Amino acid sequence: MAVRLVLMADTHVPKRARDLPARLWEEVAAADVVIHAGDWVSVALLDDLEARSRRLVGVHGNNDGPELRARLPEIARVELAGLRVAVVHETGAAAGREKRCAARFPDTDVLVFGHSHIPWDTTAETGLRLLNPGSPTDRRRQPFHTYMTAEARDGALTELVLHRLPPRGE
Repeated sequence: MAVRLVLMADTHVPKRARDLPARLWEEVAAADVVIHAGDWVSVALLDDLEARSRRLVGVHGNNDGPELRARLPEIARVELAGLRVAVVHETGAAAGREKRCAARFPDTDVLVFGHSHIPWDTTAETGLRLLNPGSPTDRRRQPFHTYMTAEARDGALTELVLHRLPPRGE
């Protein structure tokens, strides 16, 4: 059986946006599991995602205060349809990321991370897939706000899509 996933990070609500884009909320409603790789900023967003998603897997980020840190781990691990997934906010510099993360997460198939706001999809020599969905609300120097959807099926990640959202106000 396939498990529909939504991946997001660095939402920074309400600092960078009042709320998530409507299109992302639609994806949340359709997903089996929502993964958030930190920098929520607001406890209200965590509460909303918990209420509106079937299952939420999340971690705290460097911009998350004591309330969020009390409710969310630094690292989350979950198995979805035989796929071993870990979630963390920061992975360090881009140079050497695959080797460093493969050593840190040896029993993981997919590592979802955030922090940079830069979409990322690479695979380490060990087979570890590293994914950063970017940010749906704070694109920084990126051309688009982004998030990802995918399916977990029979121990594999399938149908991964990086979704681009137009900059707010356009």
